[in-house]
Amino acid sequence: MLNIHNLSVSFGGEYLFEEISFRLNSGDRVGLIGKNGAGKSTLLKLLSKEMQPDTGVIASDKEVRIGFLKQDLDFEQGRTVLDEAYQAFEEIKTIEKQLEDINHQLAERTDYESDIYSKLIEDLSDLTHRFEILGGYNYQGETEKILQGLGFKREDFNKYTDTFSGGWRMRIELAKLLLQNNDVLLLDEPTNHLDIESIIWLEQFLKSSTSAVAIVSHDKMFLDNVTNRTIEISLGRIYDYNKPYSEFLILRKEIQEQQLNAQKNQEKQIQQTEKLIEKFRAKASKASMAQSLIKKLDKLDRIEVDEDDNSVMNLKFPVSITPGKVVVEIDNLSKHYGKKEVLNNIDLLIERDIKTAFVGQNGQGKSTLAKIIVGELEHTGKLKLGHNVQIGYFAQNQAEYLDGNKTILDTMIDAANEKNRSKVRDILGSFLFRGDEVDKYVKVLSGGERNRLALAKMLLQPFNVLVMDEPTNHLDIKSKNVLKQALQSFEGTLILVSHDRDFLQGLTNNVYEFKDGAIKEYLGDIDFYLEQRKVDDFREIEKKDVVVTQKEKKPVVEISYEEQKKIKTLNNKLSSIESKISQLENEIKKIDQELLTNYDTTIAKPNFFESYEKKKKMLKDLMSEWEDLTLKMENLA
Repeated sequence: MLNIHNLSVSFGGEYLFEEISFRLNSGDRVGLIGKNGAGKSTLLKLLSKEMQPDTGVIASDKEVRIGFLKQDLDFEQGRTVLDEAYQAFEEIKTIEKQLEDINHQLAERTDYESDIYSKLIEDLSDLTHRFEILGGYNYQGETEKILQGLGFKREDFNKYTDTFSGGWRMRIELAKLLLQNNDVLLLDEPTNHLDIESIIWLEQFLKSSTSAVAIVSHDKMFLDNVTNRTIEISLGRIYDYNKPYSEFLILRKEIQEQQLNAQKNQEKQIQQTEKLIEKFRAKASKASMAQSLIKKLDKLDRIEVDEDDNSVMNLKFPVSITPGKVVVEIDNLSKHYGKKEVLNNIDLLIERDIKTAFVGQNGQGKSTLAKIIVGELEHTGKLKLGHNVQIGYFAQNQAEYLDGNKTILDTMIDAANEKNRSKVRDILGSFLFRGDEVDKYVKVLSGGERNRLALAKMLLQPFNVLVMDEPTNHLDIKSKNVLKQALQSFEGTLILVSHDRDFLQGLTNNVYEFKDGAIKEYLGDIDFYLEQRKVDDFREIEKKDVVVTQKEKKPVVEISYEEQKKIKTLNNKLSSIESKISQLENEIKKIDQELLTNYDTTIAKPNFFESYEKKKKMLKDLMSEWEDLTLKMENLA
């Protein structure tokens, strides 16, 4: 599908990667890995033709369709969720509009024998055929199915996109890509804004897809569950193996060890040969042999060991002053968004030096409570911060607060005070922003680099309580480990919102689960919490909760005689409507075929177009009636 040959890209005279080559085939599900700034997102932009390389070529099969999910989105105002999702069907929507215009003209015209009328009929036939081939009669149902898979409810479909957060808009963009049936899917951090249920759905979708897929992700479990190939970008080179992430790491280590052993053996041979050369040089009779050995050494292919990029940021959160024993005290706190109740009369007490995890599904109030604690949201009920509490807050969308038109250095200097302004360059250096890199504009940074900058910026303000909402989004795996170590050694109070079990393990000593407006405390670490829930990971909790919800929706109860009668009547109506729908679909299909094969004869029939349009309207009305009845059935069941 895509053939990448000798691709090179440089920024500021330094190569991001140099003369890399690989091929992307149908059915490949590639995990693109590497440290932040290694060039993963840049490579996706090159593959999507959004960016041009310095050298090299990207050759593709004819008419290959490429879909690209970027980290930064730009939505048009005034569209509903459905309207935005329907943008995936550009050609279908265009034809739909053309068919509407032609049918409107045909209904008004009476010059049946004119050339113009004949041309309209001809266009109608061609467009109808093309509309059917493209799936014009199915796209609306398919759109709803994908949106629901990604977590949207039916009541969300007609809401405007600008009423949703960036994470939910990312889901709409992902839905559009999945609906387009692209030959190649390029996904940049697709799981960052998905809850576990949606991630599981996406995993199943991608595993069953025949498209070639290239994914940039730092979610190890997602990569292991979806990918069948891993390409690591490291120090300007790529390492490409047909293994998912965890197996790739084992194989890569084994290969490096083999290379190291082979290199050591070769070094021994080289040293022995060099000793012989020195020995033979001293004797005139052996001079020709010495020359022969020198030529042999010159021709020798030196074994190289694949390098690892082991540069990591250096992070340590300092504590300002010691606060009182009680850090946060909450009593009967509630929070509503319109009619939706997120938190209902919750009580919470967090003491000094305790490390607490907030866990639970998306939308259950974890981030909401974090924002209430730091004073960003209004609420009802009582919240009291303890004596001398100074809060440092890392928001889930922390990187969005950075000004893209400032440089890295200016961002830090503007946030610094007189005491720490002289330390800005040292802090940036410990976060891997060194030398001329500090003059880069924020807008050109990768998502992970922006998160690193946001973390660096936090060190400029004193705090003794740290509230972090999904801080690992966009961070590469090594950076996540550094952050975890820094939080483990942090001597203040920590409140951490996360769904990443690997990150939470051994990090917190208290867990609060958020569900249905309430919170439940587990006095132990994340492993104790999962043990109490009798599961191995968050995914199983999600699946378990989904099953419980389904059971709760359909409890086994006695159904009254009257209700049985209603269900039977609705079933009969549904069967009748389904039969009529099937009959009408067959009739319309038969007419479409007649238009294609015997056009002149077909349109000569009396009242042909009136009858044709009437059948299509009946079909549309029946489909609408069928949907209403189905909803009634679901409510009764």
